[in-house]
Amino acid sequence: MPEFANEVEAIDTLKVKYEQFKQEIHKVIIGQDNIINQTLIAIFSGGHVLLLGVPGLAKTLLVKTIAEILGLKYRRIQFTPDLMPSDIIGSEILDEHRKFKFIPGPIFANIILADEINRTPPKTQSALLEAMQEKSVTVSGKYYRLEPPFFVLATQNPIEQEGTYPLPEAQLDRFMFNVVVDYPDFEEELKIAKTTEHANKNLQKVLSKDEIIYFQDLIKNKIPVNDNVIKFAVSLVVKTRPGTKLAHPWADKYLNWGAGPRASQYLILAGKAHAALHGKYSPDIEDIIAVADPILRHRLIRNYKAEADSVSVENIIHEIINSILNS
Repeated sequence: MPEFANEVEAIDTLKVKYEQFKQEIHKVIIGQDNIINQTLIAIFSGGHVLLLGVPGLAKTLLVKTIAEILGLKYRRIQFTPDLMPSDIIGSEILDEHRKFKFIPGPIFANIILADEINRTPPKTQSALLEAMQEKSVTVSGKYYRLEPPFFVLATQNPIEQEGTYPLPEAQLDRFMFNVVVDYPDFEEELKIAKTTEHANKNLQKVLSKDEIIYFQDLIKNKIPVNDNVIKFAVSLVVKTRPGTKLAHPWADKYLNWGAGPRASQYLILAGKAHAALHGKYSPDIEDIIAVADPILRHRLIRNYKAEADSVSVENIIHEIINSILNS
């Protein structure tokens, strides 16, 4: 386990490591700075990420490259309609001595890419989501702990819905971030078009498992948060709940459902990670705002009025943020 003189030195080191990480990943990934930043925030917060984007935006390459630079064991699971829970968590077989032997599935890794998670039935989805929540699996009554650090980065295709099983809202809540992977801008796509090979980039390992676990604990337990920052995060979440005393008018008008208390916890935790990665020793309100979209967008359920008025979830989040800042 790494040793530092104090938390200040540790955060200074984390910022340097973050800059080194970005240099390494840009050997392979062109652009996508916001996606990289949000994914790393989730990793150092110990959370999971749902990547939402059309095919061909390098989501799989991004996850694989992150795992390589962090020196973590990586497994990709392609979700299909015939995928079974045992294909994810493993199963027991009879060995040559006619005794049951457990064969671990691909879930026994540090970074799991759950590709097109909405293409498999709910029973199989739940096998993965249980591992995400408990960081363990149970097979034939036996308990198996997953080795830390453990992250699930799931992808979902928003344009091809035939033959899919969308994740229920309660299961979506297991994901800390919902990250929208958008098209690159024109200059970035020019560079991408000139690139035909991603291998042999001599990627350098930036962090060890022990360092990741240390920084996770640092962010979760050692970084202080001012009361005004906590109040801002909680106010933002509370105002998303339609029909309640503190609801924002846009929540009453455009939402069927708002965010729960887990969103408040995630806002503060991700705000601390955002601050630490950028060399700050304590988060401020700007850090909470920076992580508000990916944390809240999959926890707010719009109604028909929002769709008719072309009001997005992000519009609602920003309207509520502005109302708090101006109050």
